Amino acid sequence: MNQGAWGRWGGDDERGALNLIDAEHVKRAAALVRTGRVISLGQPMSPRTPVPPHRAPMQHFMGRDGGDYAAGAKRPAGGFQFAEDTVVLPLQFGTHIDALCHAWHDDHLYNGFPSTGIRSTTGAARCGADKMGPIMARGVLLDVCAVAGGPLTVGAAVDAAMLRQAASRAEVEVQAGDVVLLRTGWNESMLASPDYYDGEPGIDITAAQWLVEHDVAVVGADNFAVEAIPFPPGEVFPVHKLLIRGHGIPLIEGLLLAELAASGAGAFLFVAQPLPIAGGTGSPLAPIAVL
Repeated sequence: MNQGAWGRWGGDDERGALNLIDAEHVKRAAALVRTGRVISLGQPMSPRTPVPPHRAPMQHFMGRDGGDYAAGAKRPAGGFQFAEDTVVLPLQFGTHIDALCHAWHDDHLYNGFPSTGIRSTTGAARCGADKMGPIMARGVLLDVCAVAGGPLTVGAAVDAAMLRQAASRAEVEVQAGDVVLLRTGWNESMLASPDYYDGEPGIDITAAQWLVEHDVAVVGADNFAVEAIPFPPGEVFPVHKLLIRGHGIPLIEGLLLAELAASGAGAFLFVAQPLPIAGGTGSPLAPIAVL
């Protein structure tokens, strides 16, 4: 049973590699801001946002709107009017982050916590989305789409050599505590396709190990599961197992990276705040890059 980084930050740790983002790292990341340009990296969220077949789509209900007043609803004093609504959606939806309780194997989560602590009635007792906290760090874009000369296709595996090429192309060195974002071109070419979830390009186990060796805090990608699908023969989510369960590295999925790639920025300030959902297995995310 590969225990990876278990115990590195103590036996009770539930944040994993996010512990690498300390105050000094945040200050260095903030110093990267030069122009003040802010780029959104998240998908718009609506009932039309793609979801895999096993998840329910987002539901958006208006509790009060202008039509209610037009139909004769009581108006507050002074002419004041308002609208309000309710959203129901999966936590792994659109652009989102996987908490460390999202994936495991052999009945143990990251840091050896038992999977029996995750219950349908109470959520995750350990490693939930509420344990991650805000993320403000040095972001690095590894544009493997550019290295390959165009969007990668279903099942294309991004290996460690391609990550090294992408880092060299961007003239960046991946460092401890970095949030590494991987552009495959998948969302740009396939997000509107009915075949979006029928496999994807992504990193393989050699690339995942390379990221572990560089002590990254978070790995994100512009696809729906970070790793290449179909999986290698005899494997099921090997990258999720190595990164999330083995080394406590959360994954950000469903990013939009075309505008960031077009900016030419290799390193930038990355900012995101997971929703602190107690016991949640992940959180929708609206991350930004600040140049």
